[in-house]
Amino acid sequence: MNLVLKDTISNLFTERFGLKPLLVFSPGRINLIGEHTDYNNGFVFPSAIDKGIYAAIEVSETAETQLLAFDLNEEFTLDLNKVKPLAIGSWQNYLLGVVSEIQKRGRTLKNFNFVFGGDIPNGAGLSSSAALENALVFGLNTLFKLGFSKEEMIAISQKAEHHFVGVQCGIMDQYASMFGQTETAILLDCLDLSSTPFKINFKDYELLLINSNVKHSLSESAYNERRKVCEEISDLLGVESLRAVEESDLLACKNQLSEDSYQKGLYILQENKRVLHAGKAIESEDLKTLGKLLYESHAGLRTQYQVSCKELDFLVDATLDNEGILGARMMGGGFGGCTINIIHKSAIASFSKKIQAAFYQEFKTACSIYKVSISQGTHLLKNE
Repeated sequence: MNLVLKDTISNLFTERFGLKPLLVFSPGRINLIGEHTDYNNGFVFPSAIDKGIYAAIEVSETAETQLLAFDLNEEFTLDLNKVKPLAIGSWQNYLLGVVSEIQKRGRTLKNFNFVFGGDIPNGAGLSSSAALENALVFGLNTLFKLGFSKEEMIAISQKAEHHFVGVQCGIMDQYASMFGQTETAILLDCLDLSSTPFKINFKDYELLLINSNVKHSLSESAYNERRKVCEEISDLLGVESLRAVEESDLLACKNQLSEDSYQKGLYILQENKRVLHAGKAIESEDLKTLGKLLYESHAGLRTQYQVSCKELDFLVDATLDNEGILGARMMGGGFGGCTINIIHKSAIASFSKKIQAAFYQEFKTACSIYKVSISQGTHLLKNE
């Protein structure tokens, strides 16, 4: 818990609006394994983390709603009767979308004030947007007793992103942020949103994120192209998604696909199996097998699905000869962002120093390193 940031947000709210606010923490998320499987109705294995959005909210004593972004030192005045996307907007549209989706569901909101700040590193792919959406919908649901379930709240957050931000995201980010549990990874079935929590004991190991601090421009077009390939294979086989496909089915139509498309489809089928195997490994506290599955996932993302990049490959390859690291892979959509590593606590200091020096020597730019813990999902904080 970032007590300094929590108190800063609370104090800023009180200084600005003269009230002691309701406080909400909404976490970012990691994904242990299961990449690009969500939009194929497959399996993913996310967790909430101890970095996220701290938000203060309370009923407004004026005839307007004020939204304040502490990190950006920006604010926005909202008319609840005229909620629409901004032509040029970033953080505002995430919040406007949440308000709009709540109103679409027949709930009446009174004016409120909302102040937020976060400690999720920029560009790390830890879903700060989902954390922000969840923070607002959770805060409004509590403040005005709207009666939404957590399932309804994450649907509001997802639709806000679809309709006001223009990102056709899956539900994994919002789900992990809202439903996360301490020391627990969630095996989520993206077909029906059923989930199984797995208590995870890392023993003498920790999760270490290494941010390449790059994001290649290819990412958006490549994402759309890969999604299209998956849909084309599904159409060819007459099924709704690759979730319904076995490797034998894919092999049977291989002559109707390019080798490139076949490998992309095969990756999705194999990654789904790896996610299920990861659940068994976590259940039996077999961290070595879990690490091996992470390496296999990265190999598939690198050579079959082709969404890695030289910086991510460098970071993963650098772990292969380190006995203190059980597994590593790129995390997220690809073409930049973070790798996730399972590393022995005793190896963190030496490896961090070594990889930062090696990365800078290779790319003449710095990578960033973060330790994260698996944490509780969106919840209220005590305002002392």
